[in-house]
Amino acid sequence: MNAQRKIKVLCVDDSALVRSLMTEIIRSQPDMEVCATAPDPLVARDLIKQHNPDVLTLDVEMPRMDGLDFLEKLMRLRPMPVLMVSSLTERGSEITLRALELGAVDFVTKPKVGIRDGMLEYTAMIADKIRAASRARVRQASAHPQGHAPAAAPAAAPLVRNPLISTEKLIIIGASTGGTEAIREVLVPLPPDAPGVLITQHMPAGFTRSFAQRLNGLCRITVKEAEHGERVLPGHAYIAPGDKHLSLGRSGANYVALLDDGPPVNRHRPSVDVLFRSAAQHAGKNAIGVILTGMGKDGAAGMVEMHNAGAHTFAQDEASCIVFGMPREAIAAGGADEVVPLNEMCGRVMTRLAGMGERAHRV
Repeated sequence: MNAQRKIKVLCVDDSALVRSLMTEIIRSQPDMEVCATAPDPLVARDLIKQHNPDVLTLDVEMPRMDGLDFLEKLMRLRPMPVLMVSSLTERGSEITLRALELGAVDFVTKPKVGIRDGMLEYTAMIADKIRAASRARVRQASAHPQGHAPAAAPAAAPLVRNPLISTEKLIIIGASTGGTEAIREVLVPLPPDAPGVLITQHMPAGFTRSFAQRLNGLCRITVKEAEHGERVLPGHAYIAPGDKHLSLGRSGANYVALLDDGPPVNRHRPSVDVLFRSAAQHAGKNAIGVILTGMGKDGAAGMVEMHNAGAHTFAQDEASCIVFGMPREAIAAGGADEVVPLNEMCGRVMTRLAGMGERAHRV
């Protein structure tokens, strides 16, 4: 984005209050402006042609044309960065996750009550997400149908075998903007007896359970929202709940998932740094660290700690990231052993784990 040119934002929402609030929030930022607002997608369609915005904010549920239908057409005919504006409801979370599958960069949530005060409290976060969206690599929608597992894994993600892998091994993943689809691409090819996986994805409360359920329907491993004190088992992936830090602990010889509601780290709860640091402490060289697409630097310091503790670490490469913030910071800090395209990430992780298993077997 040219430093002299402001980010042009088109806000699409059937609520006049939300359009007004988004306009107020965006105009308070020195590097962005609202080029237009629209009460529905049909009006928005003409305004996109007229103003050529850098970012579209799009309500999920609207009259005349559903936000998802519009998004699907938009990403097919005129792909551009889209930030969804979603309700904090179970239905809202399902629709929002589908929007991310269709190519939306990220989302923000409307508060259930006190919309004006609540959204103004989100000013810094909304502005950050618009900036990230303006720099994002817009991609085509995912091929798999809504809510259904593919009959076989996608051609780009062949099913991975799992030779000689000790159940002591762990895969530790952190992600933010663009991470929901990146995580899916890493998890879907995993074999049923893969090592336990712990995941921190920046996501608000109320969305992570739906996210886990969608992944569970697509994967051969079991995917669930993490619960405090539960044992980390092979063939399972545990996702940090949207309002709690997830960390790795030990109970005797077993790994366990630990949750806490301590203060945000790097402005996030859950924080990737919290998870990575706990993996460095309790798993050391038995862990594989993976940092995926996302804005900011959360996870960079923790990945350095994992690397220094003997873990092998992977960062997603710039070309396949929606936003190359977190991987870039981890690489710059010296925390990443390998930089890998997303479509190769699962295979490279499993190959590394197989090598670890072979060494353990020889010993």
